[in-house]
Amino acid sequence: MGQKKDLTGSEKSKIVRYLAEGCSSLKIAKLLKRGHRTIKRFIQNSQQGRKKRVEKPRRKITAHELRKVKRAAAKMPLATSLAIFQSCNITGVPKSTRCAILRDMAKVRKAERRPPLNKTHKLKRQDWAKKYLKTDFSKVLWTDEMRVSLDGPDGWARGWIGKGQRAPVPLRRQQGGGGVLVWAGIIKDELVGPFRVEDGVKLNSQSYCQFLEDTFFKQWYRKKSASFKKNMIFMQDNAPSHASKYSTAWLARKGIKEDKLMTWPPCSPDLNPIENLWSIIKCEIYKEGKQYTSLNSVWEAVVAAARNVDGEQIKTLTESMDGRLLSVLAKKGGYIGR
Repeated sequence: MGQKKDLTGSEKSKIVRYLAEGCSSLKIAKLLKRGHRTIKRFIQNSQQGRKKRVEKPRRKITAHELRKVKRAAAKMPLATSLAIFQSCNITGVPKSTRCAILRDMAKVRKAERRPPLNKTHKLKRQDWAKKYLKTDFSKVLWTDEMRVSLDGPDGWARGWIGKGQRAPVPLRRQQGGGGVLVWAGIIKDELVGPFRVEDGVKLNSQSYCQFLEDTFFKQWYRKKSASFKKNMIFMQDNAPSHASKYSTAWLARKGIKEDKLMTWPPCSPDLNPIENLWSIIKCEIYKEGKQYTSLNSVWEAVVAAARNVDGEQIKTLTESMDGRLLSVLAKKGGYIGR
């Protein structure tokens, strides 16, 4: 008997909506013509998060390959485990095995800090999740800005460093070097942008609206059909330039108002799937501690990295929203993994 296919993104979305309507797992299984056990397993996994992976036996690496890996780690400081093994022409080694091998000869540091959520934040995050539980997220345009600098975020660059070796000293600039502010959006499997904010422009309510007019509306939105515009929901965070009365009124004149403008809970970057897109782009443009000499060169790198993000990756991000909402409710408004 062949193995049954996994639930599709569409089926997962339907399960979430049926749950919101009060349907039992058995009824959902009948409606989708799927096994009851399959439906129950999806609901349990969505509420409990990912299960820990079962440790598998490591692939054996020869002594000669180990020496090659050690030399590569010494020559490629701050590189990823995949880049180190690829440079040695060692393929077919899973990430867990690569990292376990590198731990014996190198180390990596990672730090992530988030602002603490208070009781009000958690309640607002739960209310938001309940409000949009029945939403068709394929109709939502997720937007955000990202600032990229010539040298990457402070303290962000990291990678494997051979034991006994010092981390390389990055290029230091007397007067900083500035950065580029980038705006983009994702909807279903499509990337909107990226668009570059003009250098030296500070985004207040007026300049933000003018920027949207010159880029998003003129270059993308106006080309869409009337039915698409009617159903699209515009999402933006609570930055002052976004949430001001001026910006809200301006968007309303463009037809983006009431239910077409998504409300957003405070302190919730983990709920916005475009944050994952920024991570993908930054990992690409700053890999191996890369630095840039001009704002144009870092902008060109952003554009190139964005072009390499395919529709399936974007679709994976936008389809993750049903699971994110269930996780927020399960964690009572607490942070979720991105």
